[in-house]
Amino acid sequence: MDKKHSITPDSTAVRVALWRALHVQVDAPPHVFSDEVGLRLIAPEKDWRNRRDMHPQGTSPFRASIVARARFIEDFIIQQMSHGLSQYVILGAGLDTFAQRRPEIASKLQIFEIDKPETQEWKLRRLMEEGFQVSSNLRFVPVNFESGFSWWERLINAGFDTKKSAIITSIGVSMYLTSEAIKETLRHMTSLAPDSKFIMTFMLPLDLVNPEDKPGYQMSLNGAQASGTPFISFFTPSEMLALAREIGFKDVQHLSTADLTPRYFANRTDGLKPSTGEEILIATT
Repeated sequence: MDKKHSITPDSTAVRVALWRALHVQVDAPPHVFSDEVGLRLIAPEKDWRNRRDMHPQGTSPFRASIVARARFIEDFIIQQMSHGLSQYVILGAGLDTFAQRRPEIASKLQIFEIDKPETQEWKLRRLMEEGFQVSSNLRFVPVNFESGFSWWERLINAGFDTKKSAIITSIGVSMYLTSEAIKETLRHMTSLAPDSKFIMTFMLPLDLVNPEDKPGYQMSLNGAQASGTPFISFFTPSEMLALAREIGFKDVQHLSTADLTPRYFANRTDGLKPSTGEEILIATT
């Protein structure tokens, strides 16, 4: 096996990166989000677009959801930079490519990518192989998440300043965690400096998903179960907001697919729009 493929990220991270690239390659402009860097890092077989999970029509709602949440987070980061944001932490960074795609913005931030050691080893090697410079403001923080909350100590050791406000994101993770683990994560976030933001996605119960999206949502549930990584936590928006308030955040907001659709998919003639099922929590300390 080729060295660059001897260790690879998990299948979910790969799928997300390929969907981001597929959006650029098969969806009509204007593109909600442009990212083919992840595709370069993965370097899949030439027929990767023939994969069942890459069907242009069958996966379009999921693809749209992925690029919508990515675009929202980057827009939010840029907006918060005008208010003095200088630290950005990505929990479960996977194949995030913000630092490579937006160097003119990323260079003004201290960015910390937290993920499994083997994933980060692979990613760092592939970035160098593809000619990307890893600047000093991008810190890789390898963590075995099963070991508890040691990631916080590792983050501080990597140079994170607990006295400065920050944005921490946890995208596409909560569905794999127990409710208690999610609560513990939220409690941990309340120790951030004042006016810090924690952005987390969470999954809706099936009965709250729009009828046209339920078959695809059920397929996602079945696929996760079959792969040994079942979705185990679901929240209604009111439950998630109540939980964040109870834990002690100063301000909490919920963004739904309905909020993102007019923002990023208005006036499209191809019918591309995100599926329902994954929502966004923004919690402020």
